Amino acid sequence: MRTSEIKRKTAETDISLFLDLDGSVKSDEGGENVNTGCGFLNHMLQLFAVHSGFGFSVECVGDTDVDFHHTTEDIGIALGRAVKEALGEKLGIARYADVTLPMDEALILCALDISGRGYLNFDVELPAAKVTDDSDDVTAKKCGLFDTELVEEFFAAFVRESGVTLHFKKLYGKNTHHIIEGVFKAFARALSAACKVVGGGVPSSKGVL
Repeated sequence: MRTSEIKRKTAETDISLFLDLDGSVKSDEGGENVNTGCGFLNHMLQLFAVHSGFGFSVECVGDTDVDFHHTTEDIGIALGRAVKEALGEKLGIARYADVTLPMDEALILCALDISGRGYLNFDVELPAAKVTDDSDDVTAKKCGLFDTELVEEFFAAFVRESGVTLHFKKLYGKNTHHIIEGVFKAFARALSAACKVVGGGVPSSKGVL
């Protein structure tokens, strides 16, 4: 089974993360299996679970009294390790995938290669430094605490640990929330497609990834 369970504890975060690439245990849309201590990050990872079709859960206790930097980066590390471990020898996987995904006025391109070579190109301009929400909902207002520069930090940590080559490009977009949501949805769908088993051998002329 293509599964992985990561336990990672530092002085800054304590993370438990489960991943099943074949989706036998799915996080529900209500997000009961995603708890990071950050409302906006919860929302993005719930979207990742739904749009990837992976079985996914994560629990993180972090130093959110400081900010959400360590929590976001360390979950990226844990997810990268989980993907690498769950893929094993990468036998038969599609390896490459790309998705162009609309999210209202935003249009995001994500392309990736499960190459064994971690690399991130994040060509996504974010108009606002923080995600804001004008609603009266308490959870929504907590989203306004999230520094948008942490989105790139999350994916930088992911590629370092997973060995995935990952490209993002914003084609259009004005609303920061919509842009980031498009990034996570496009990533989820591209990663899911690249991880699918479509053959029998290692998809490389070198014979190894």
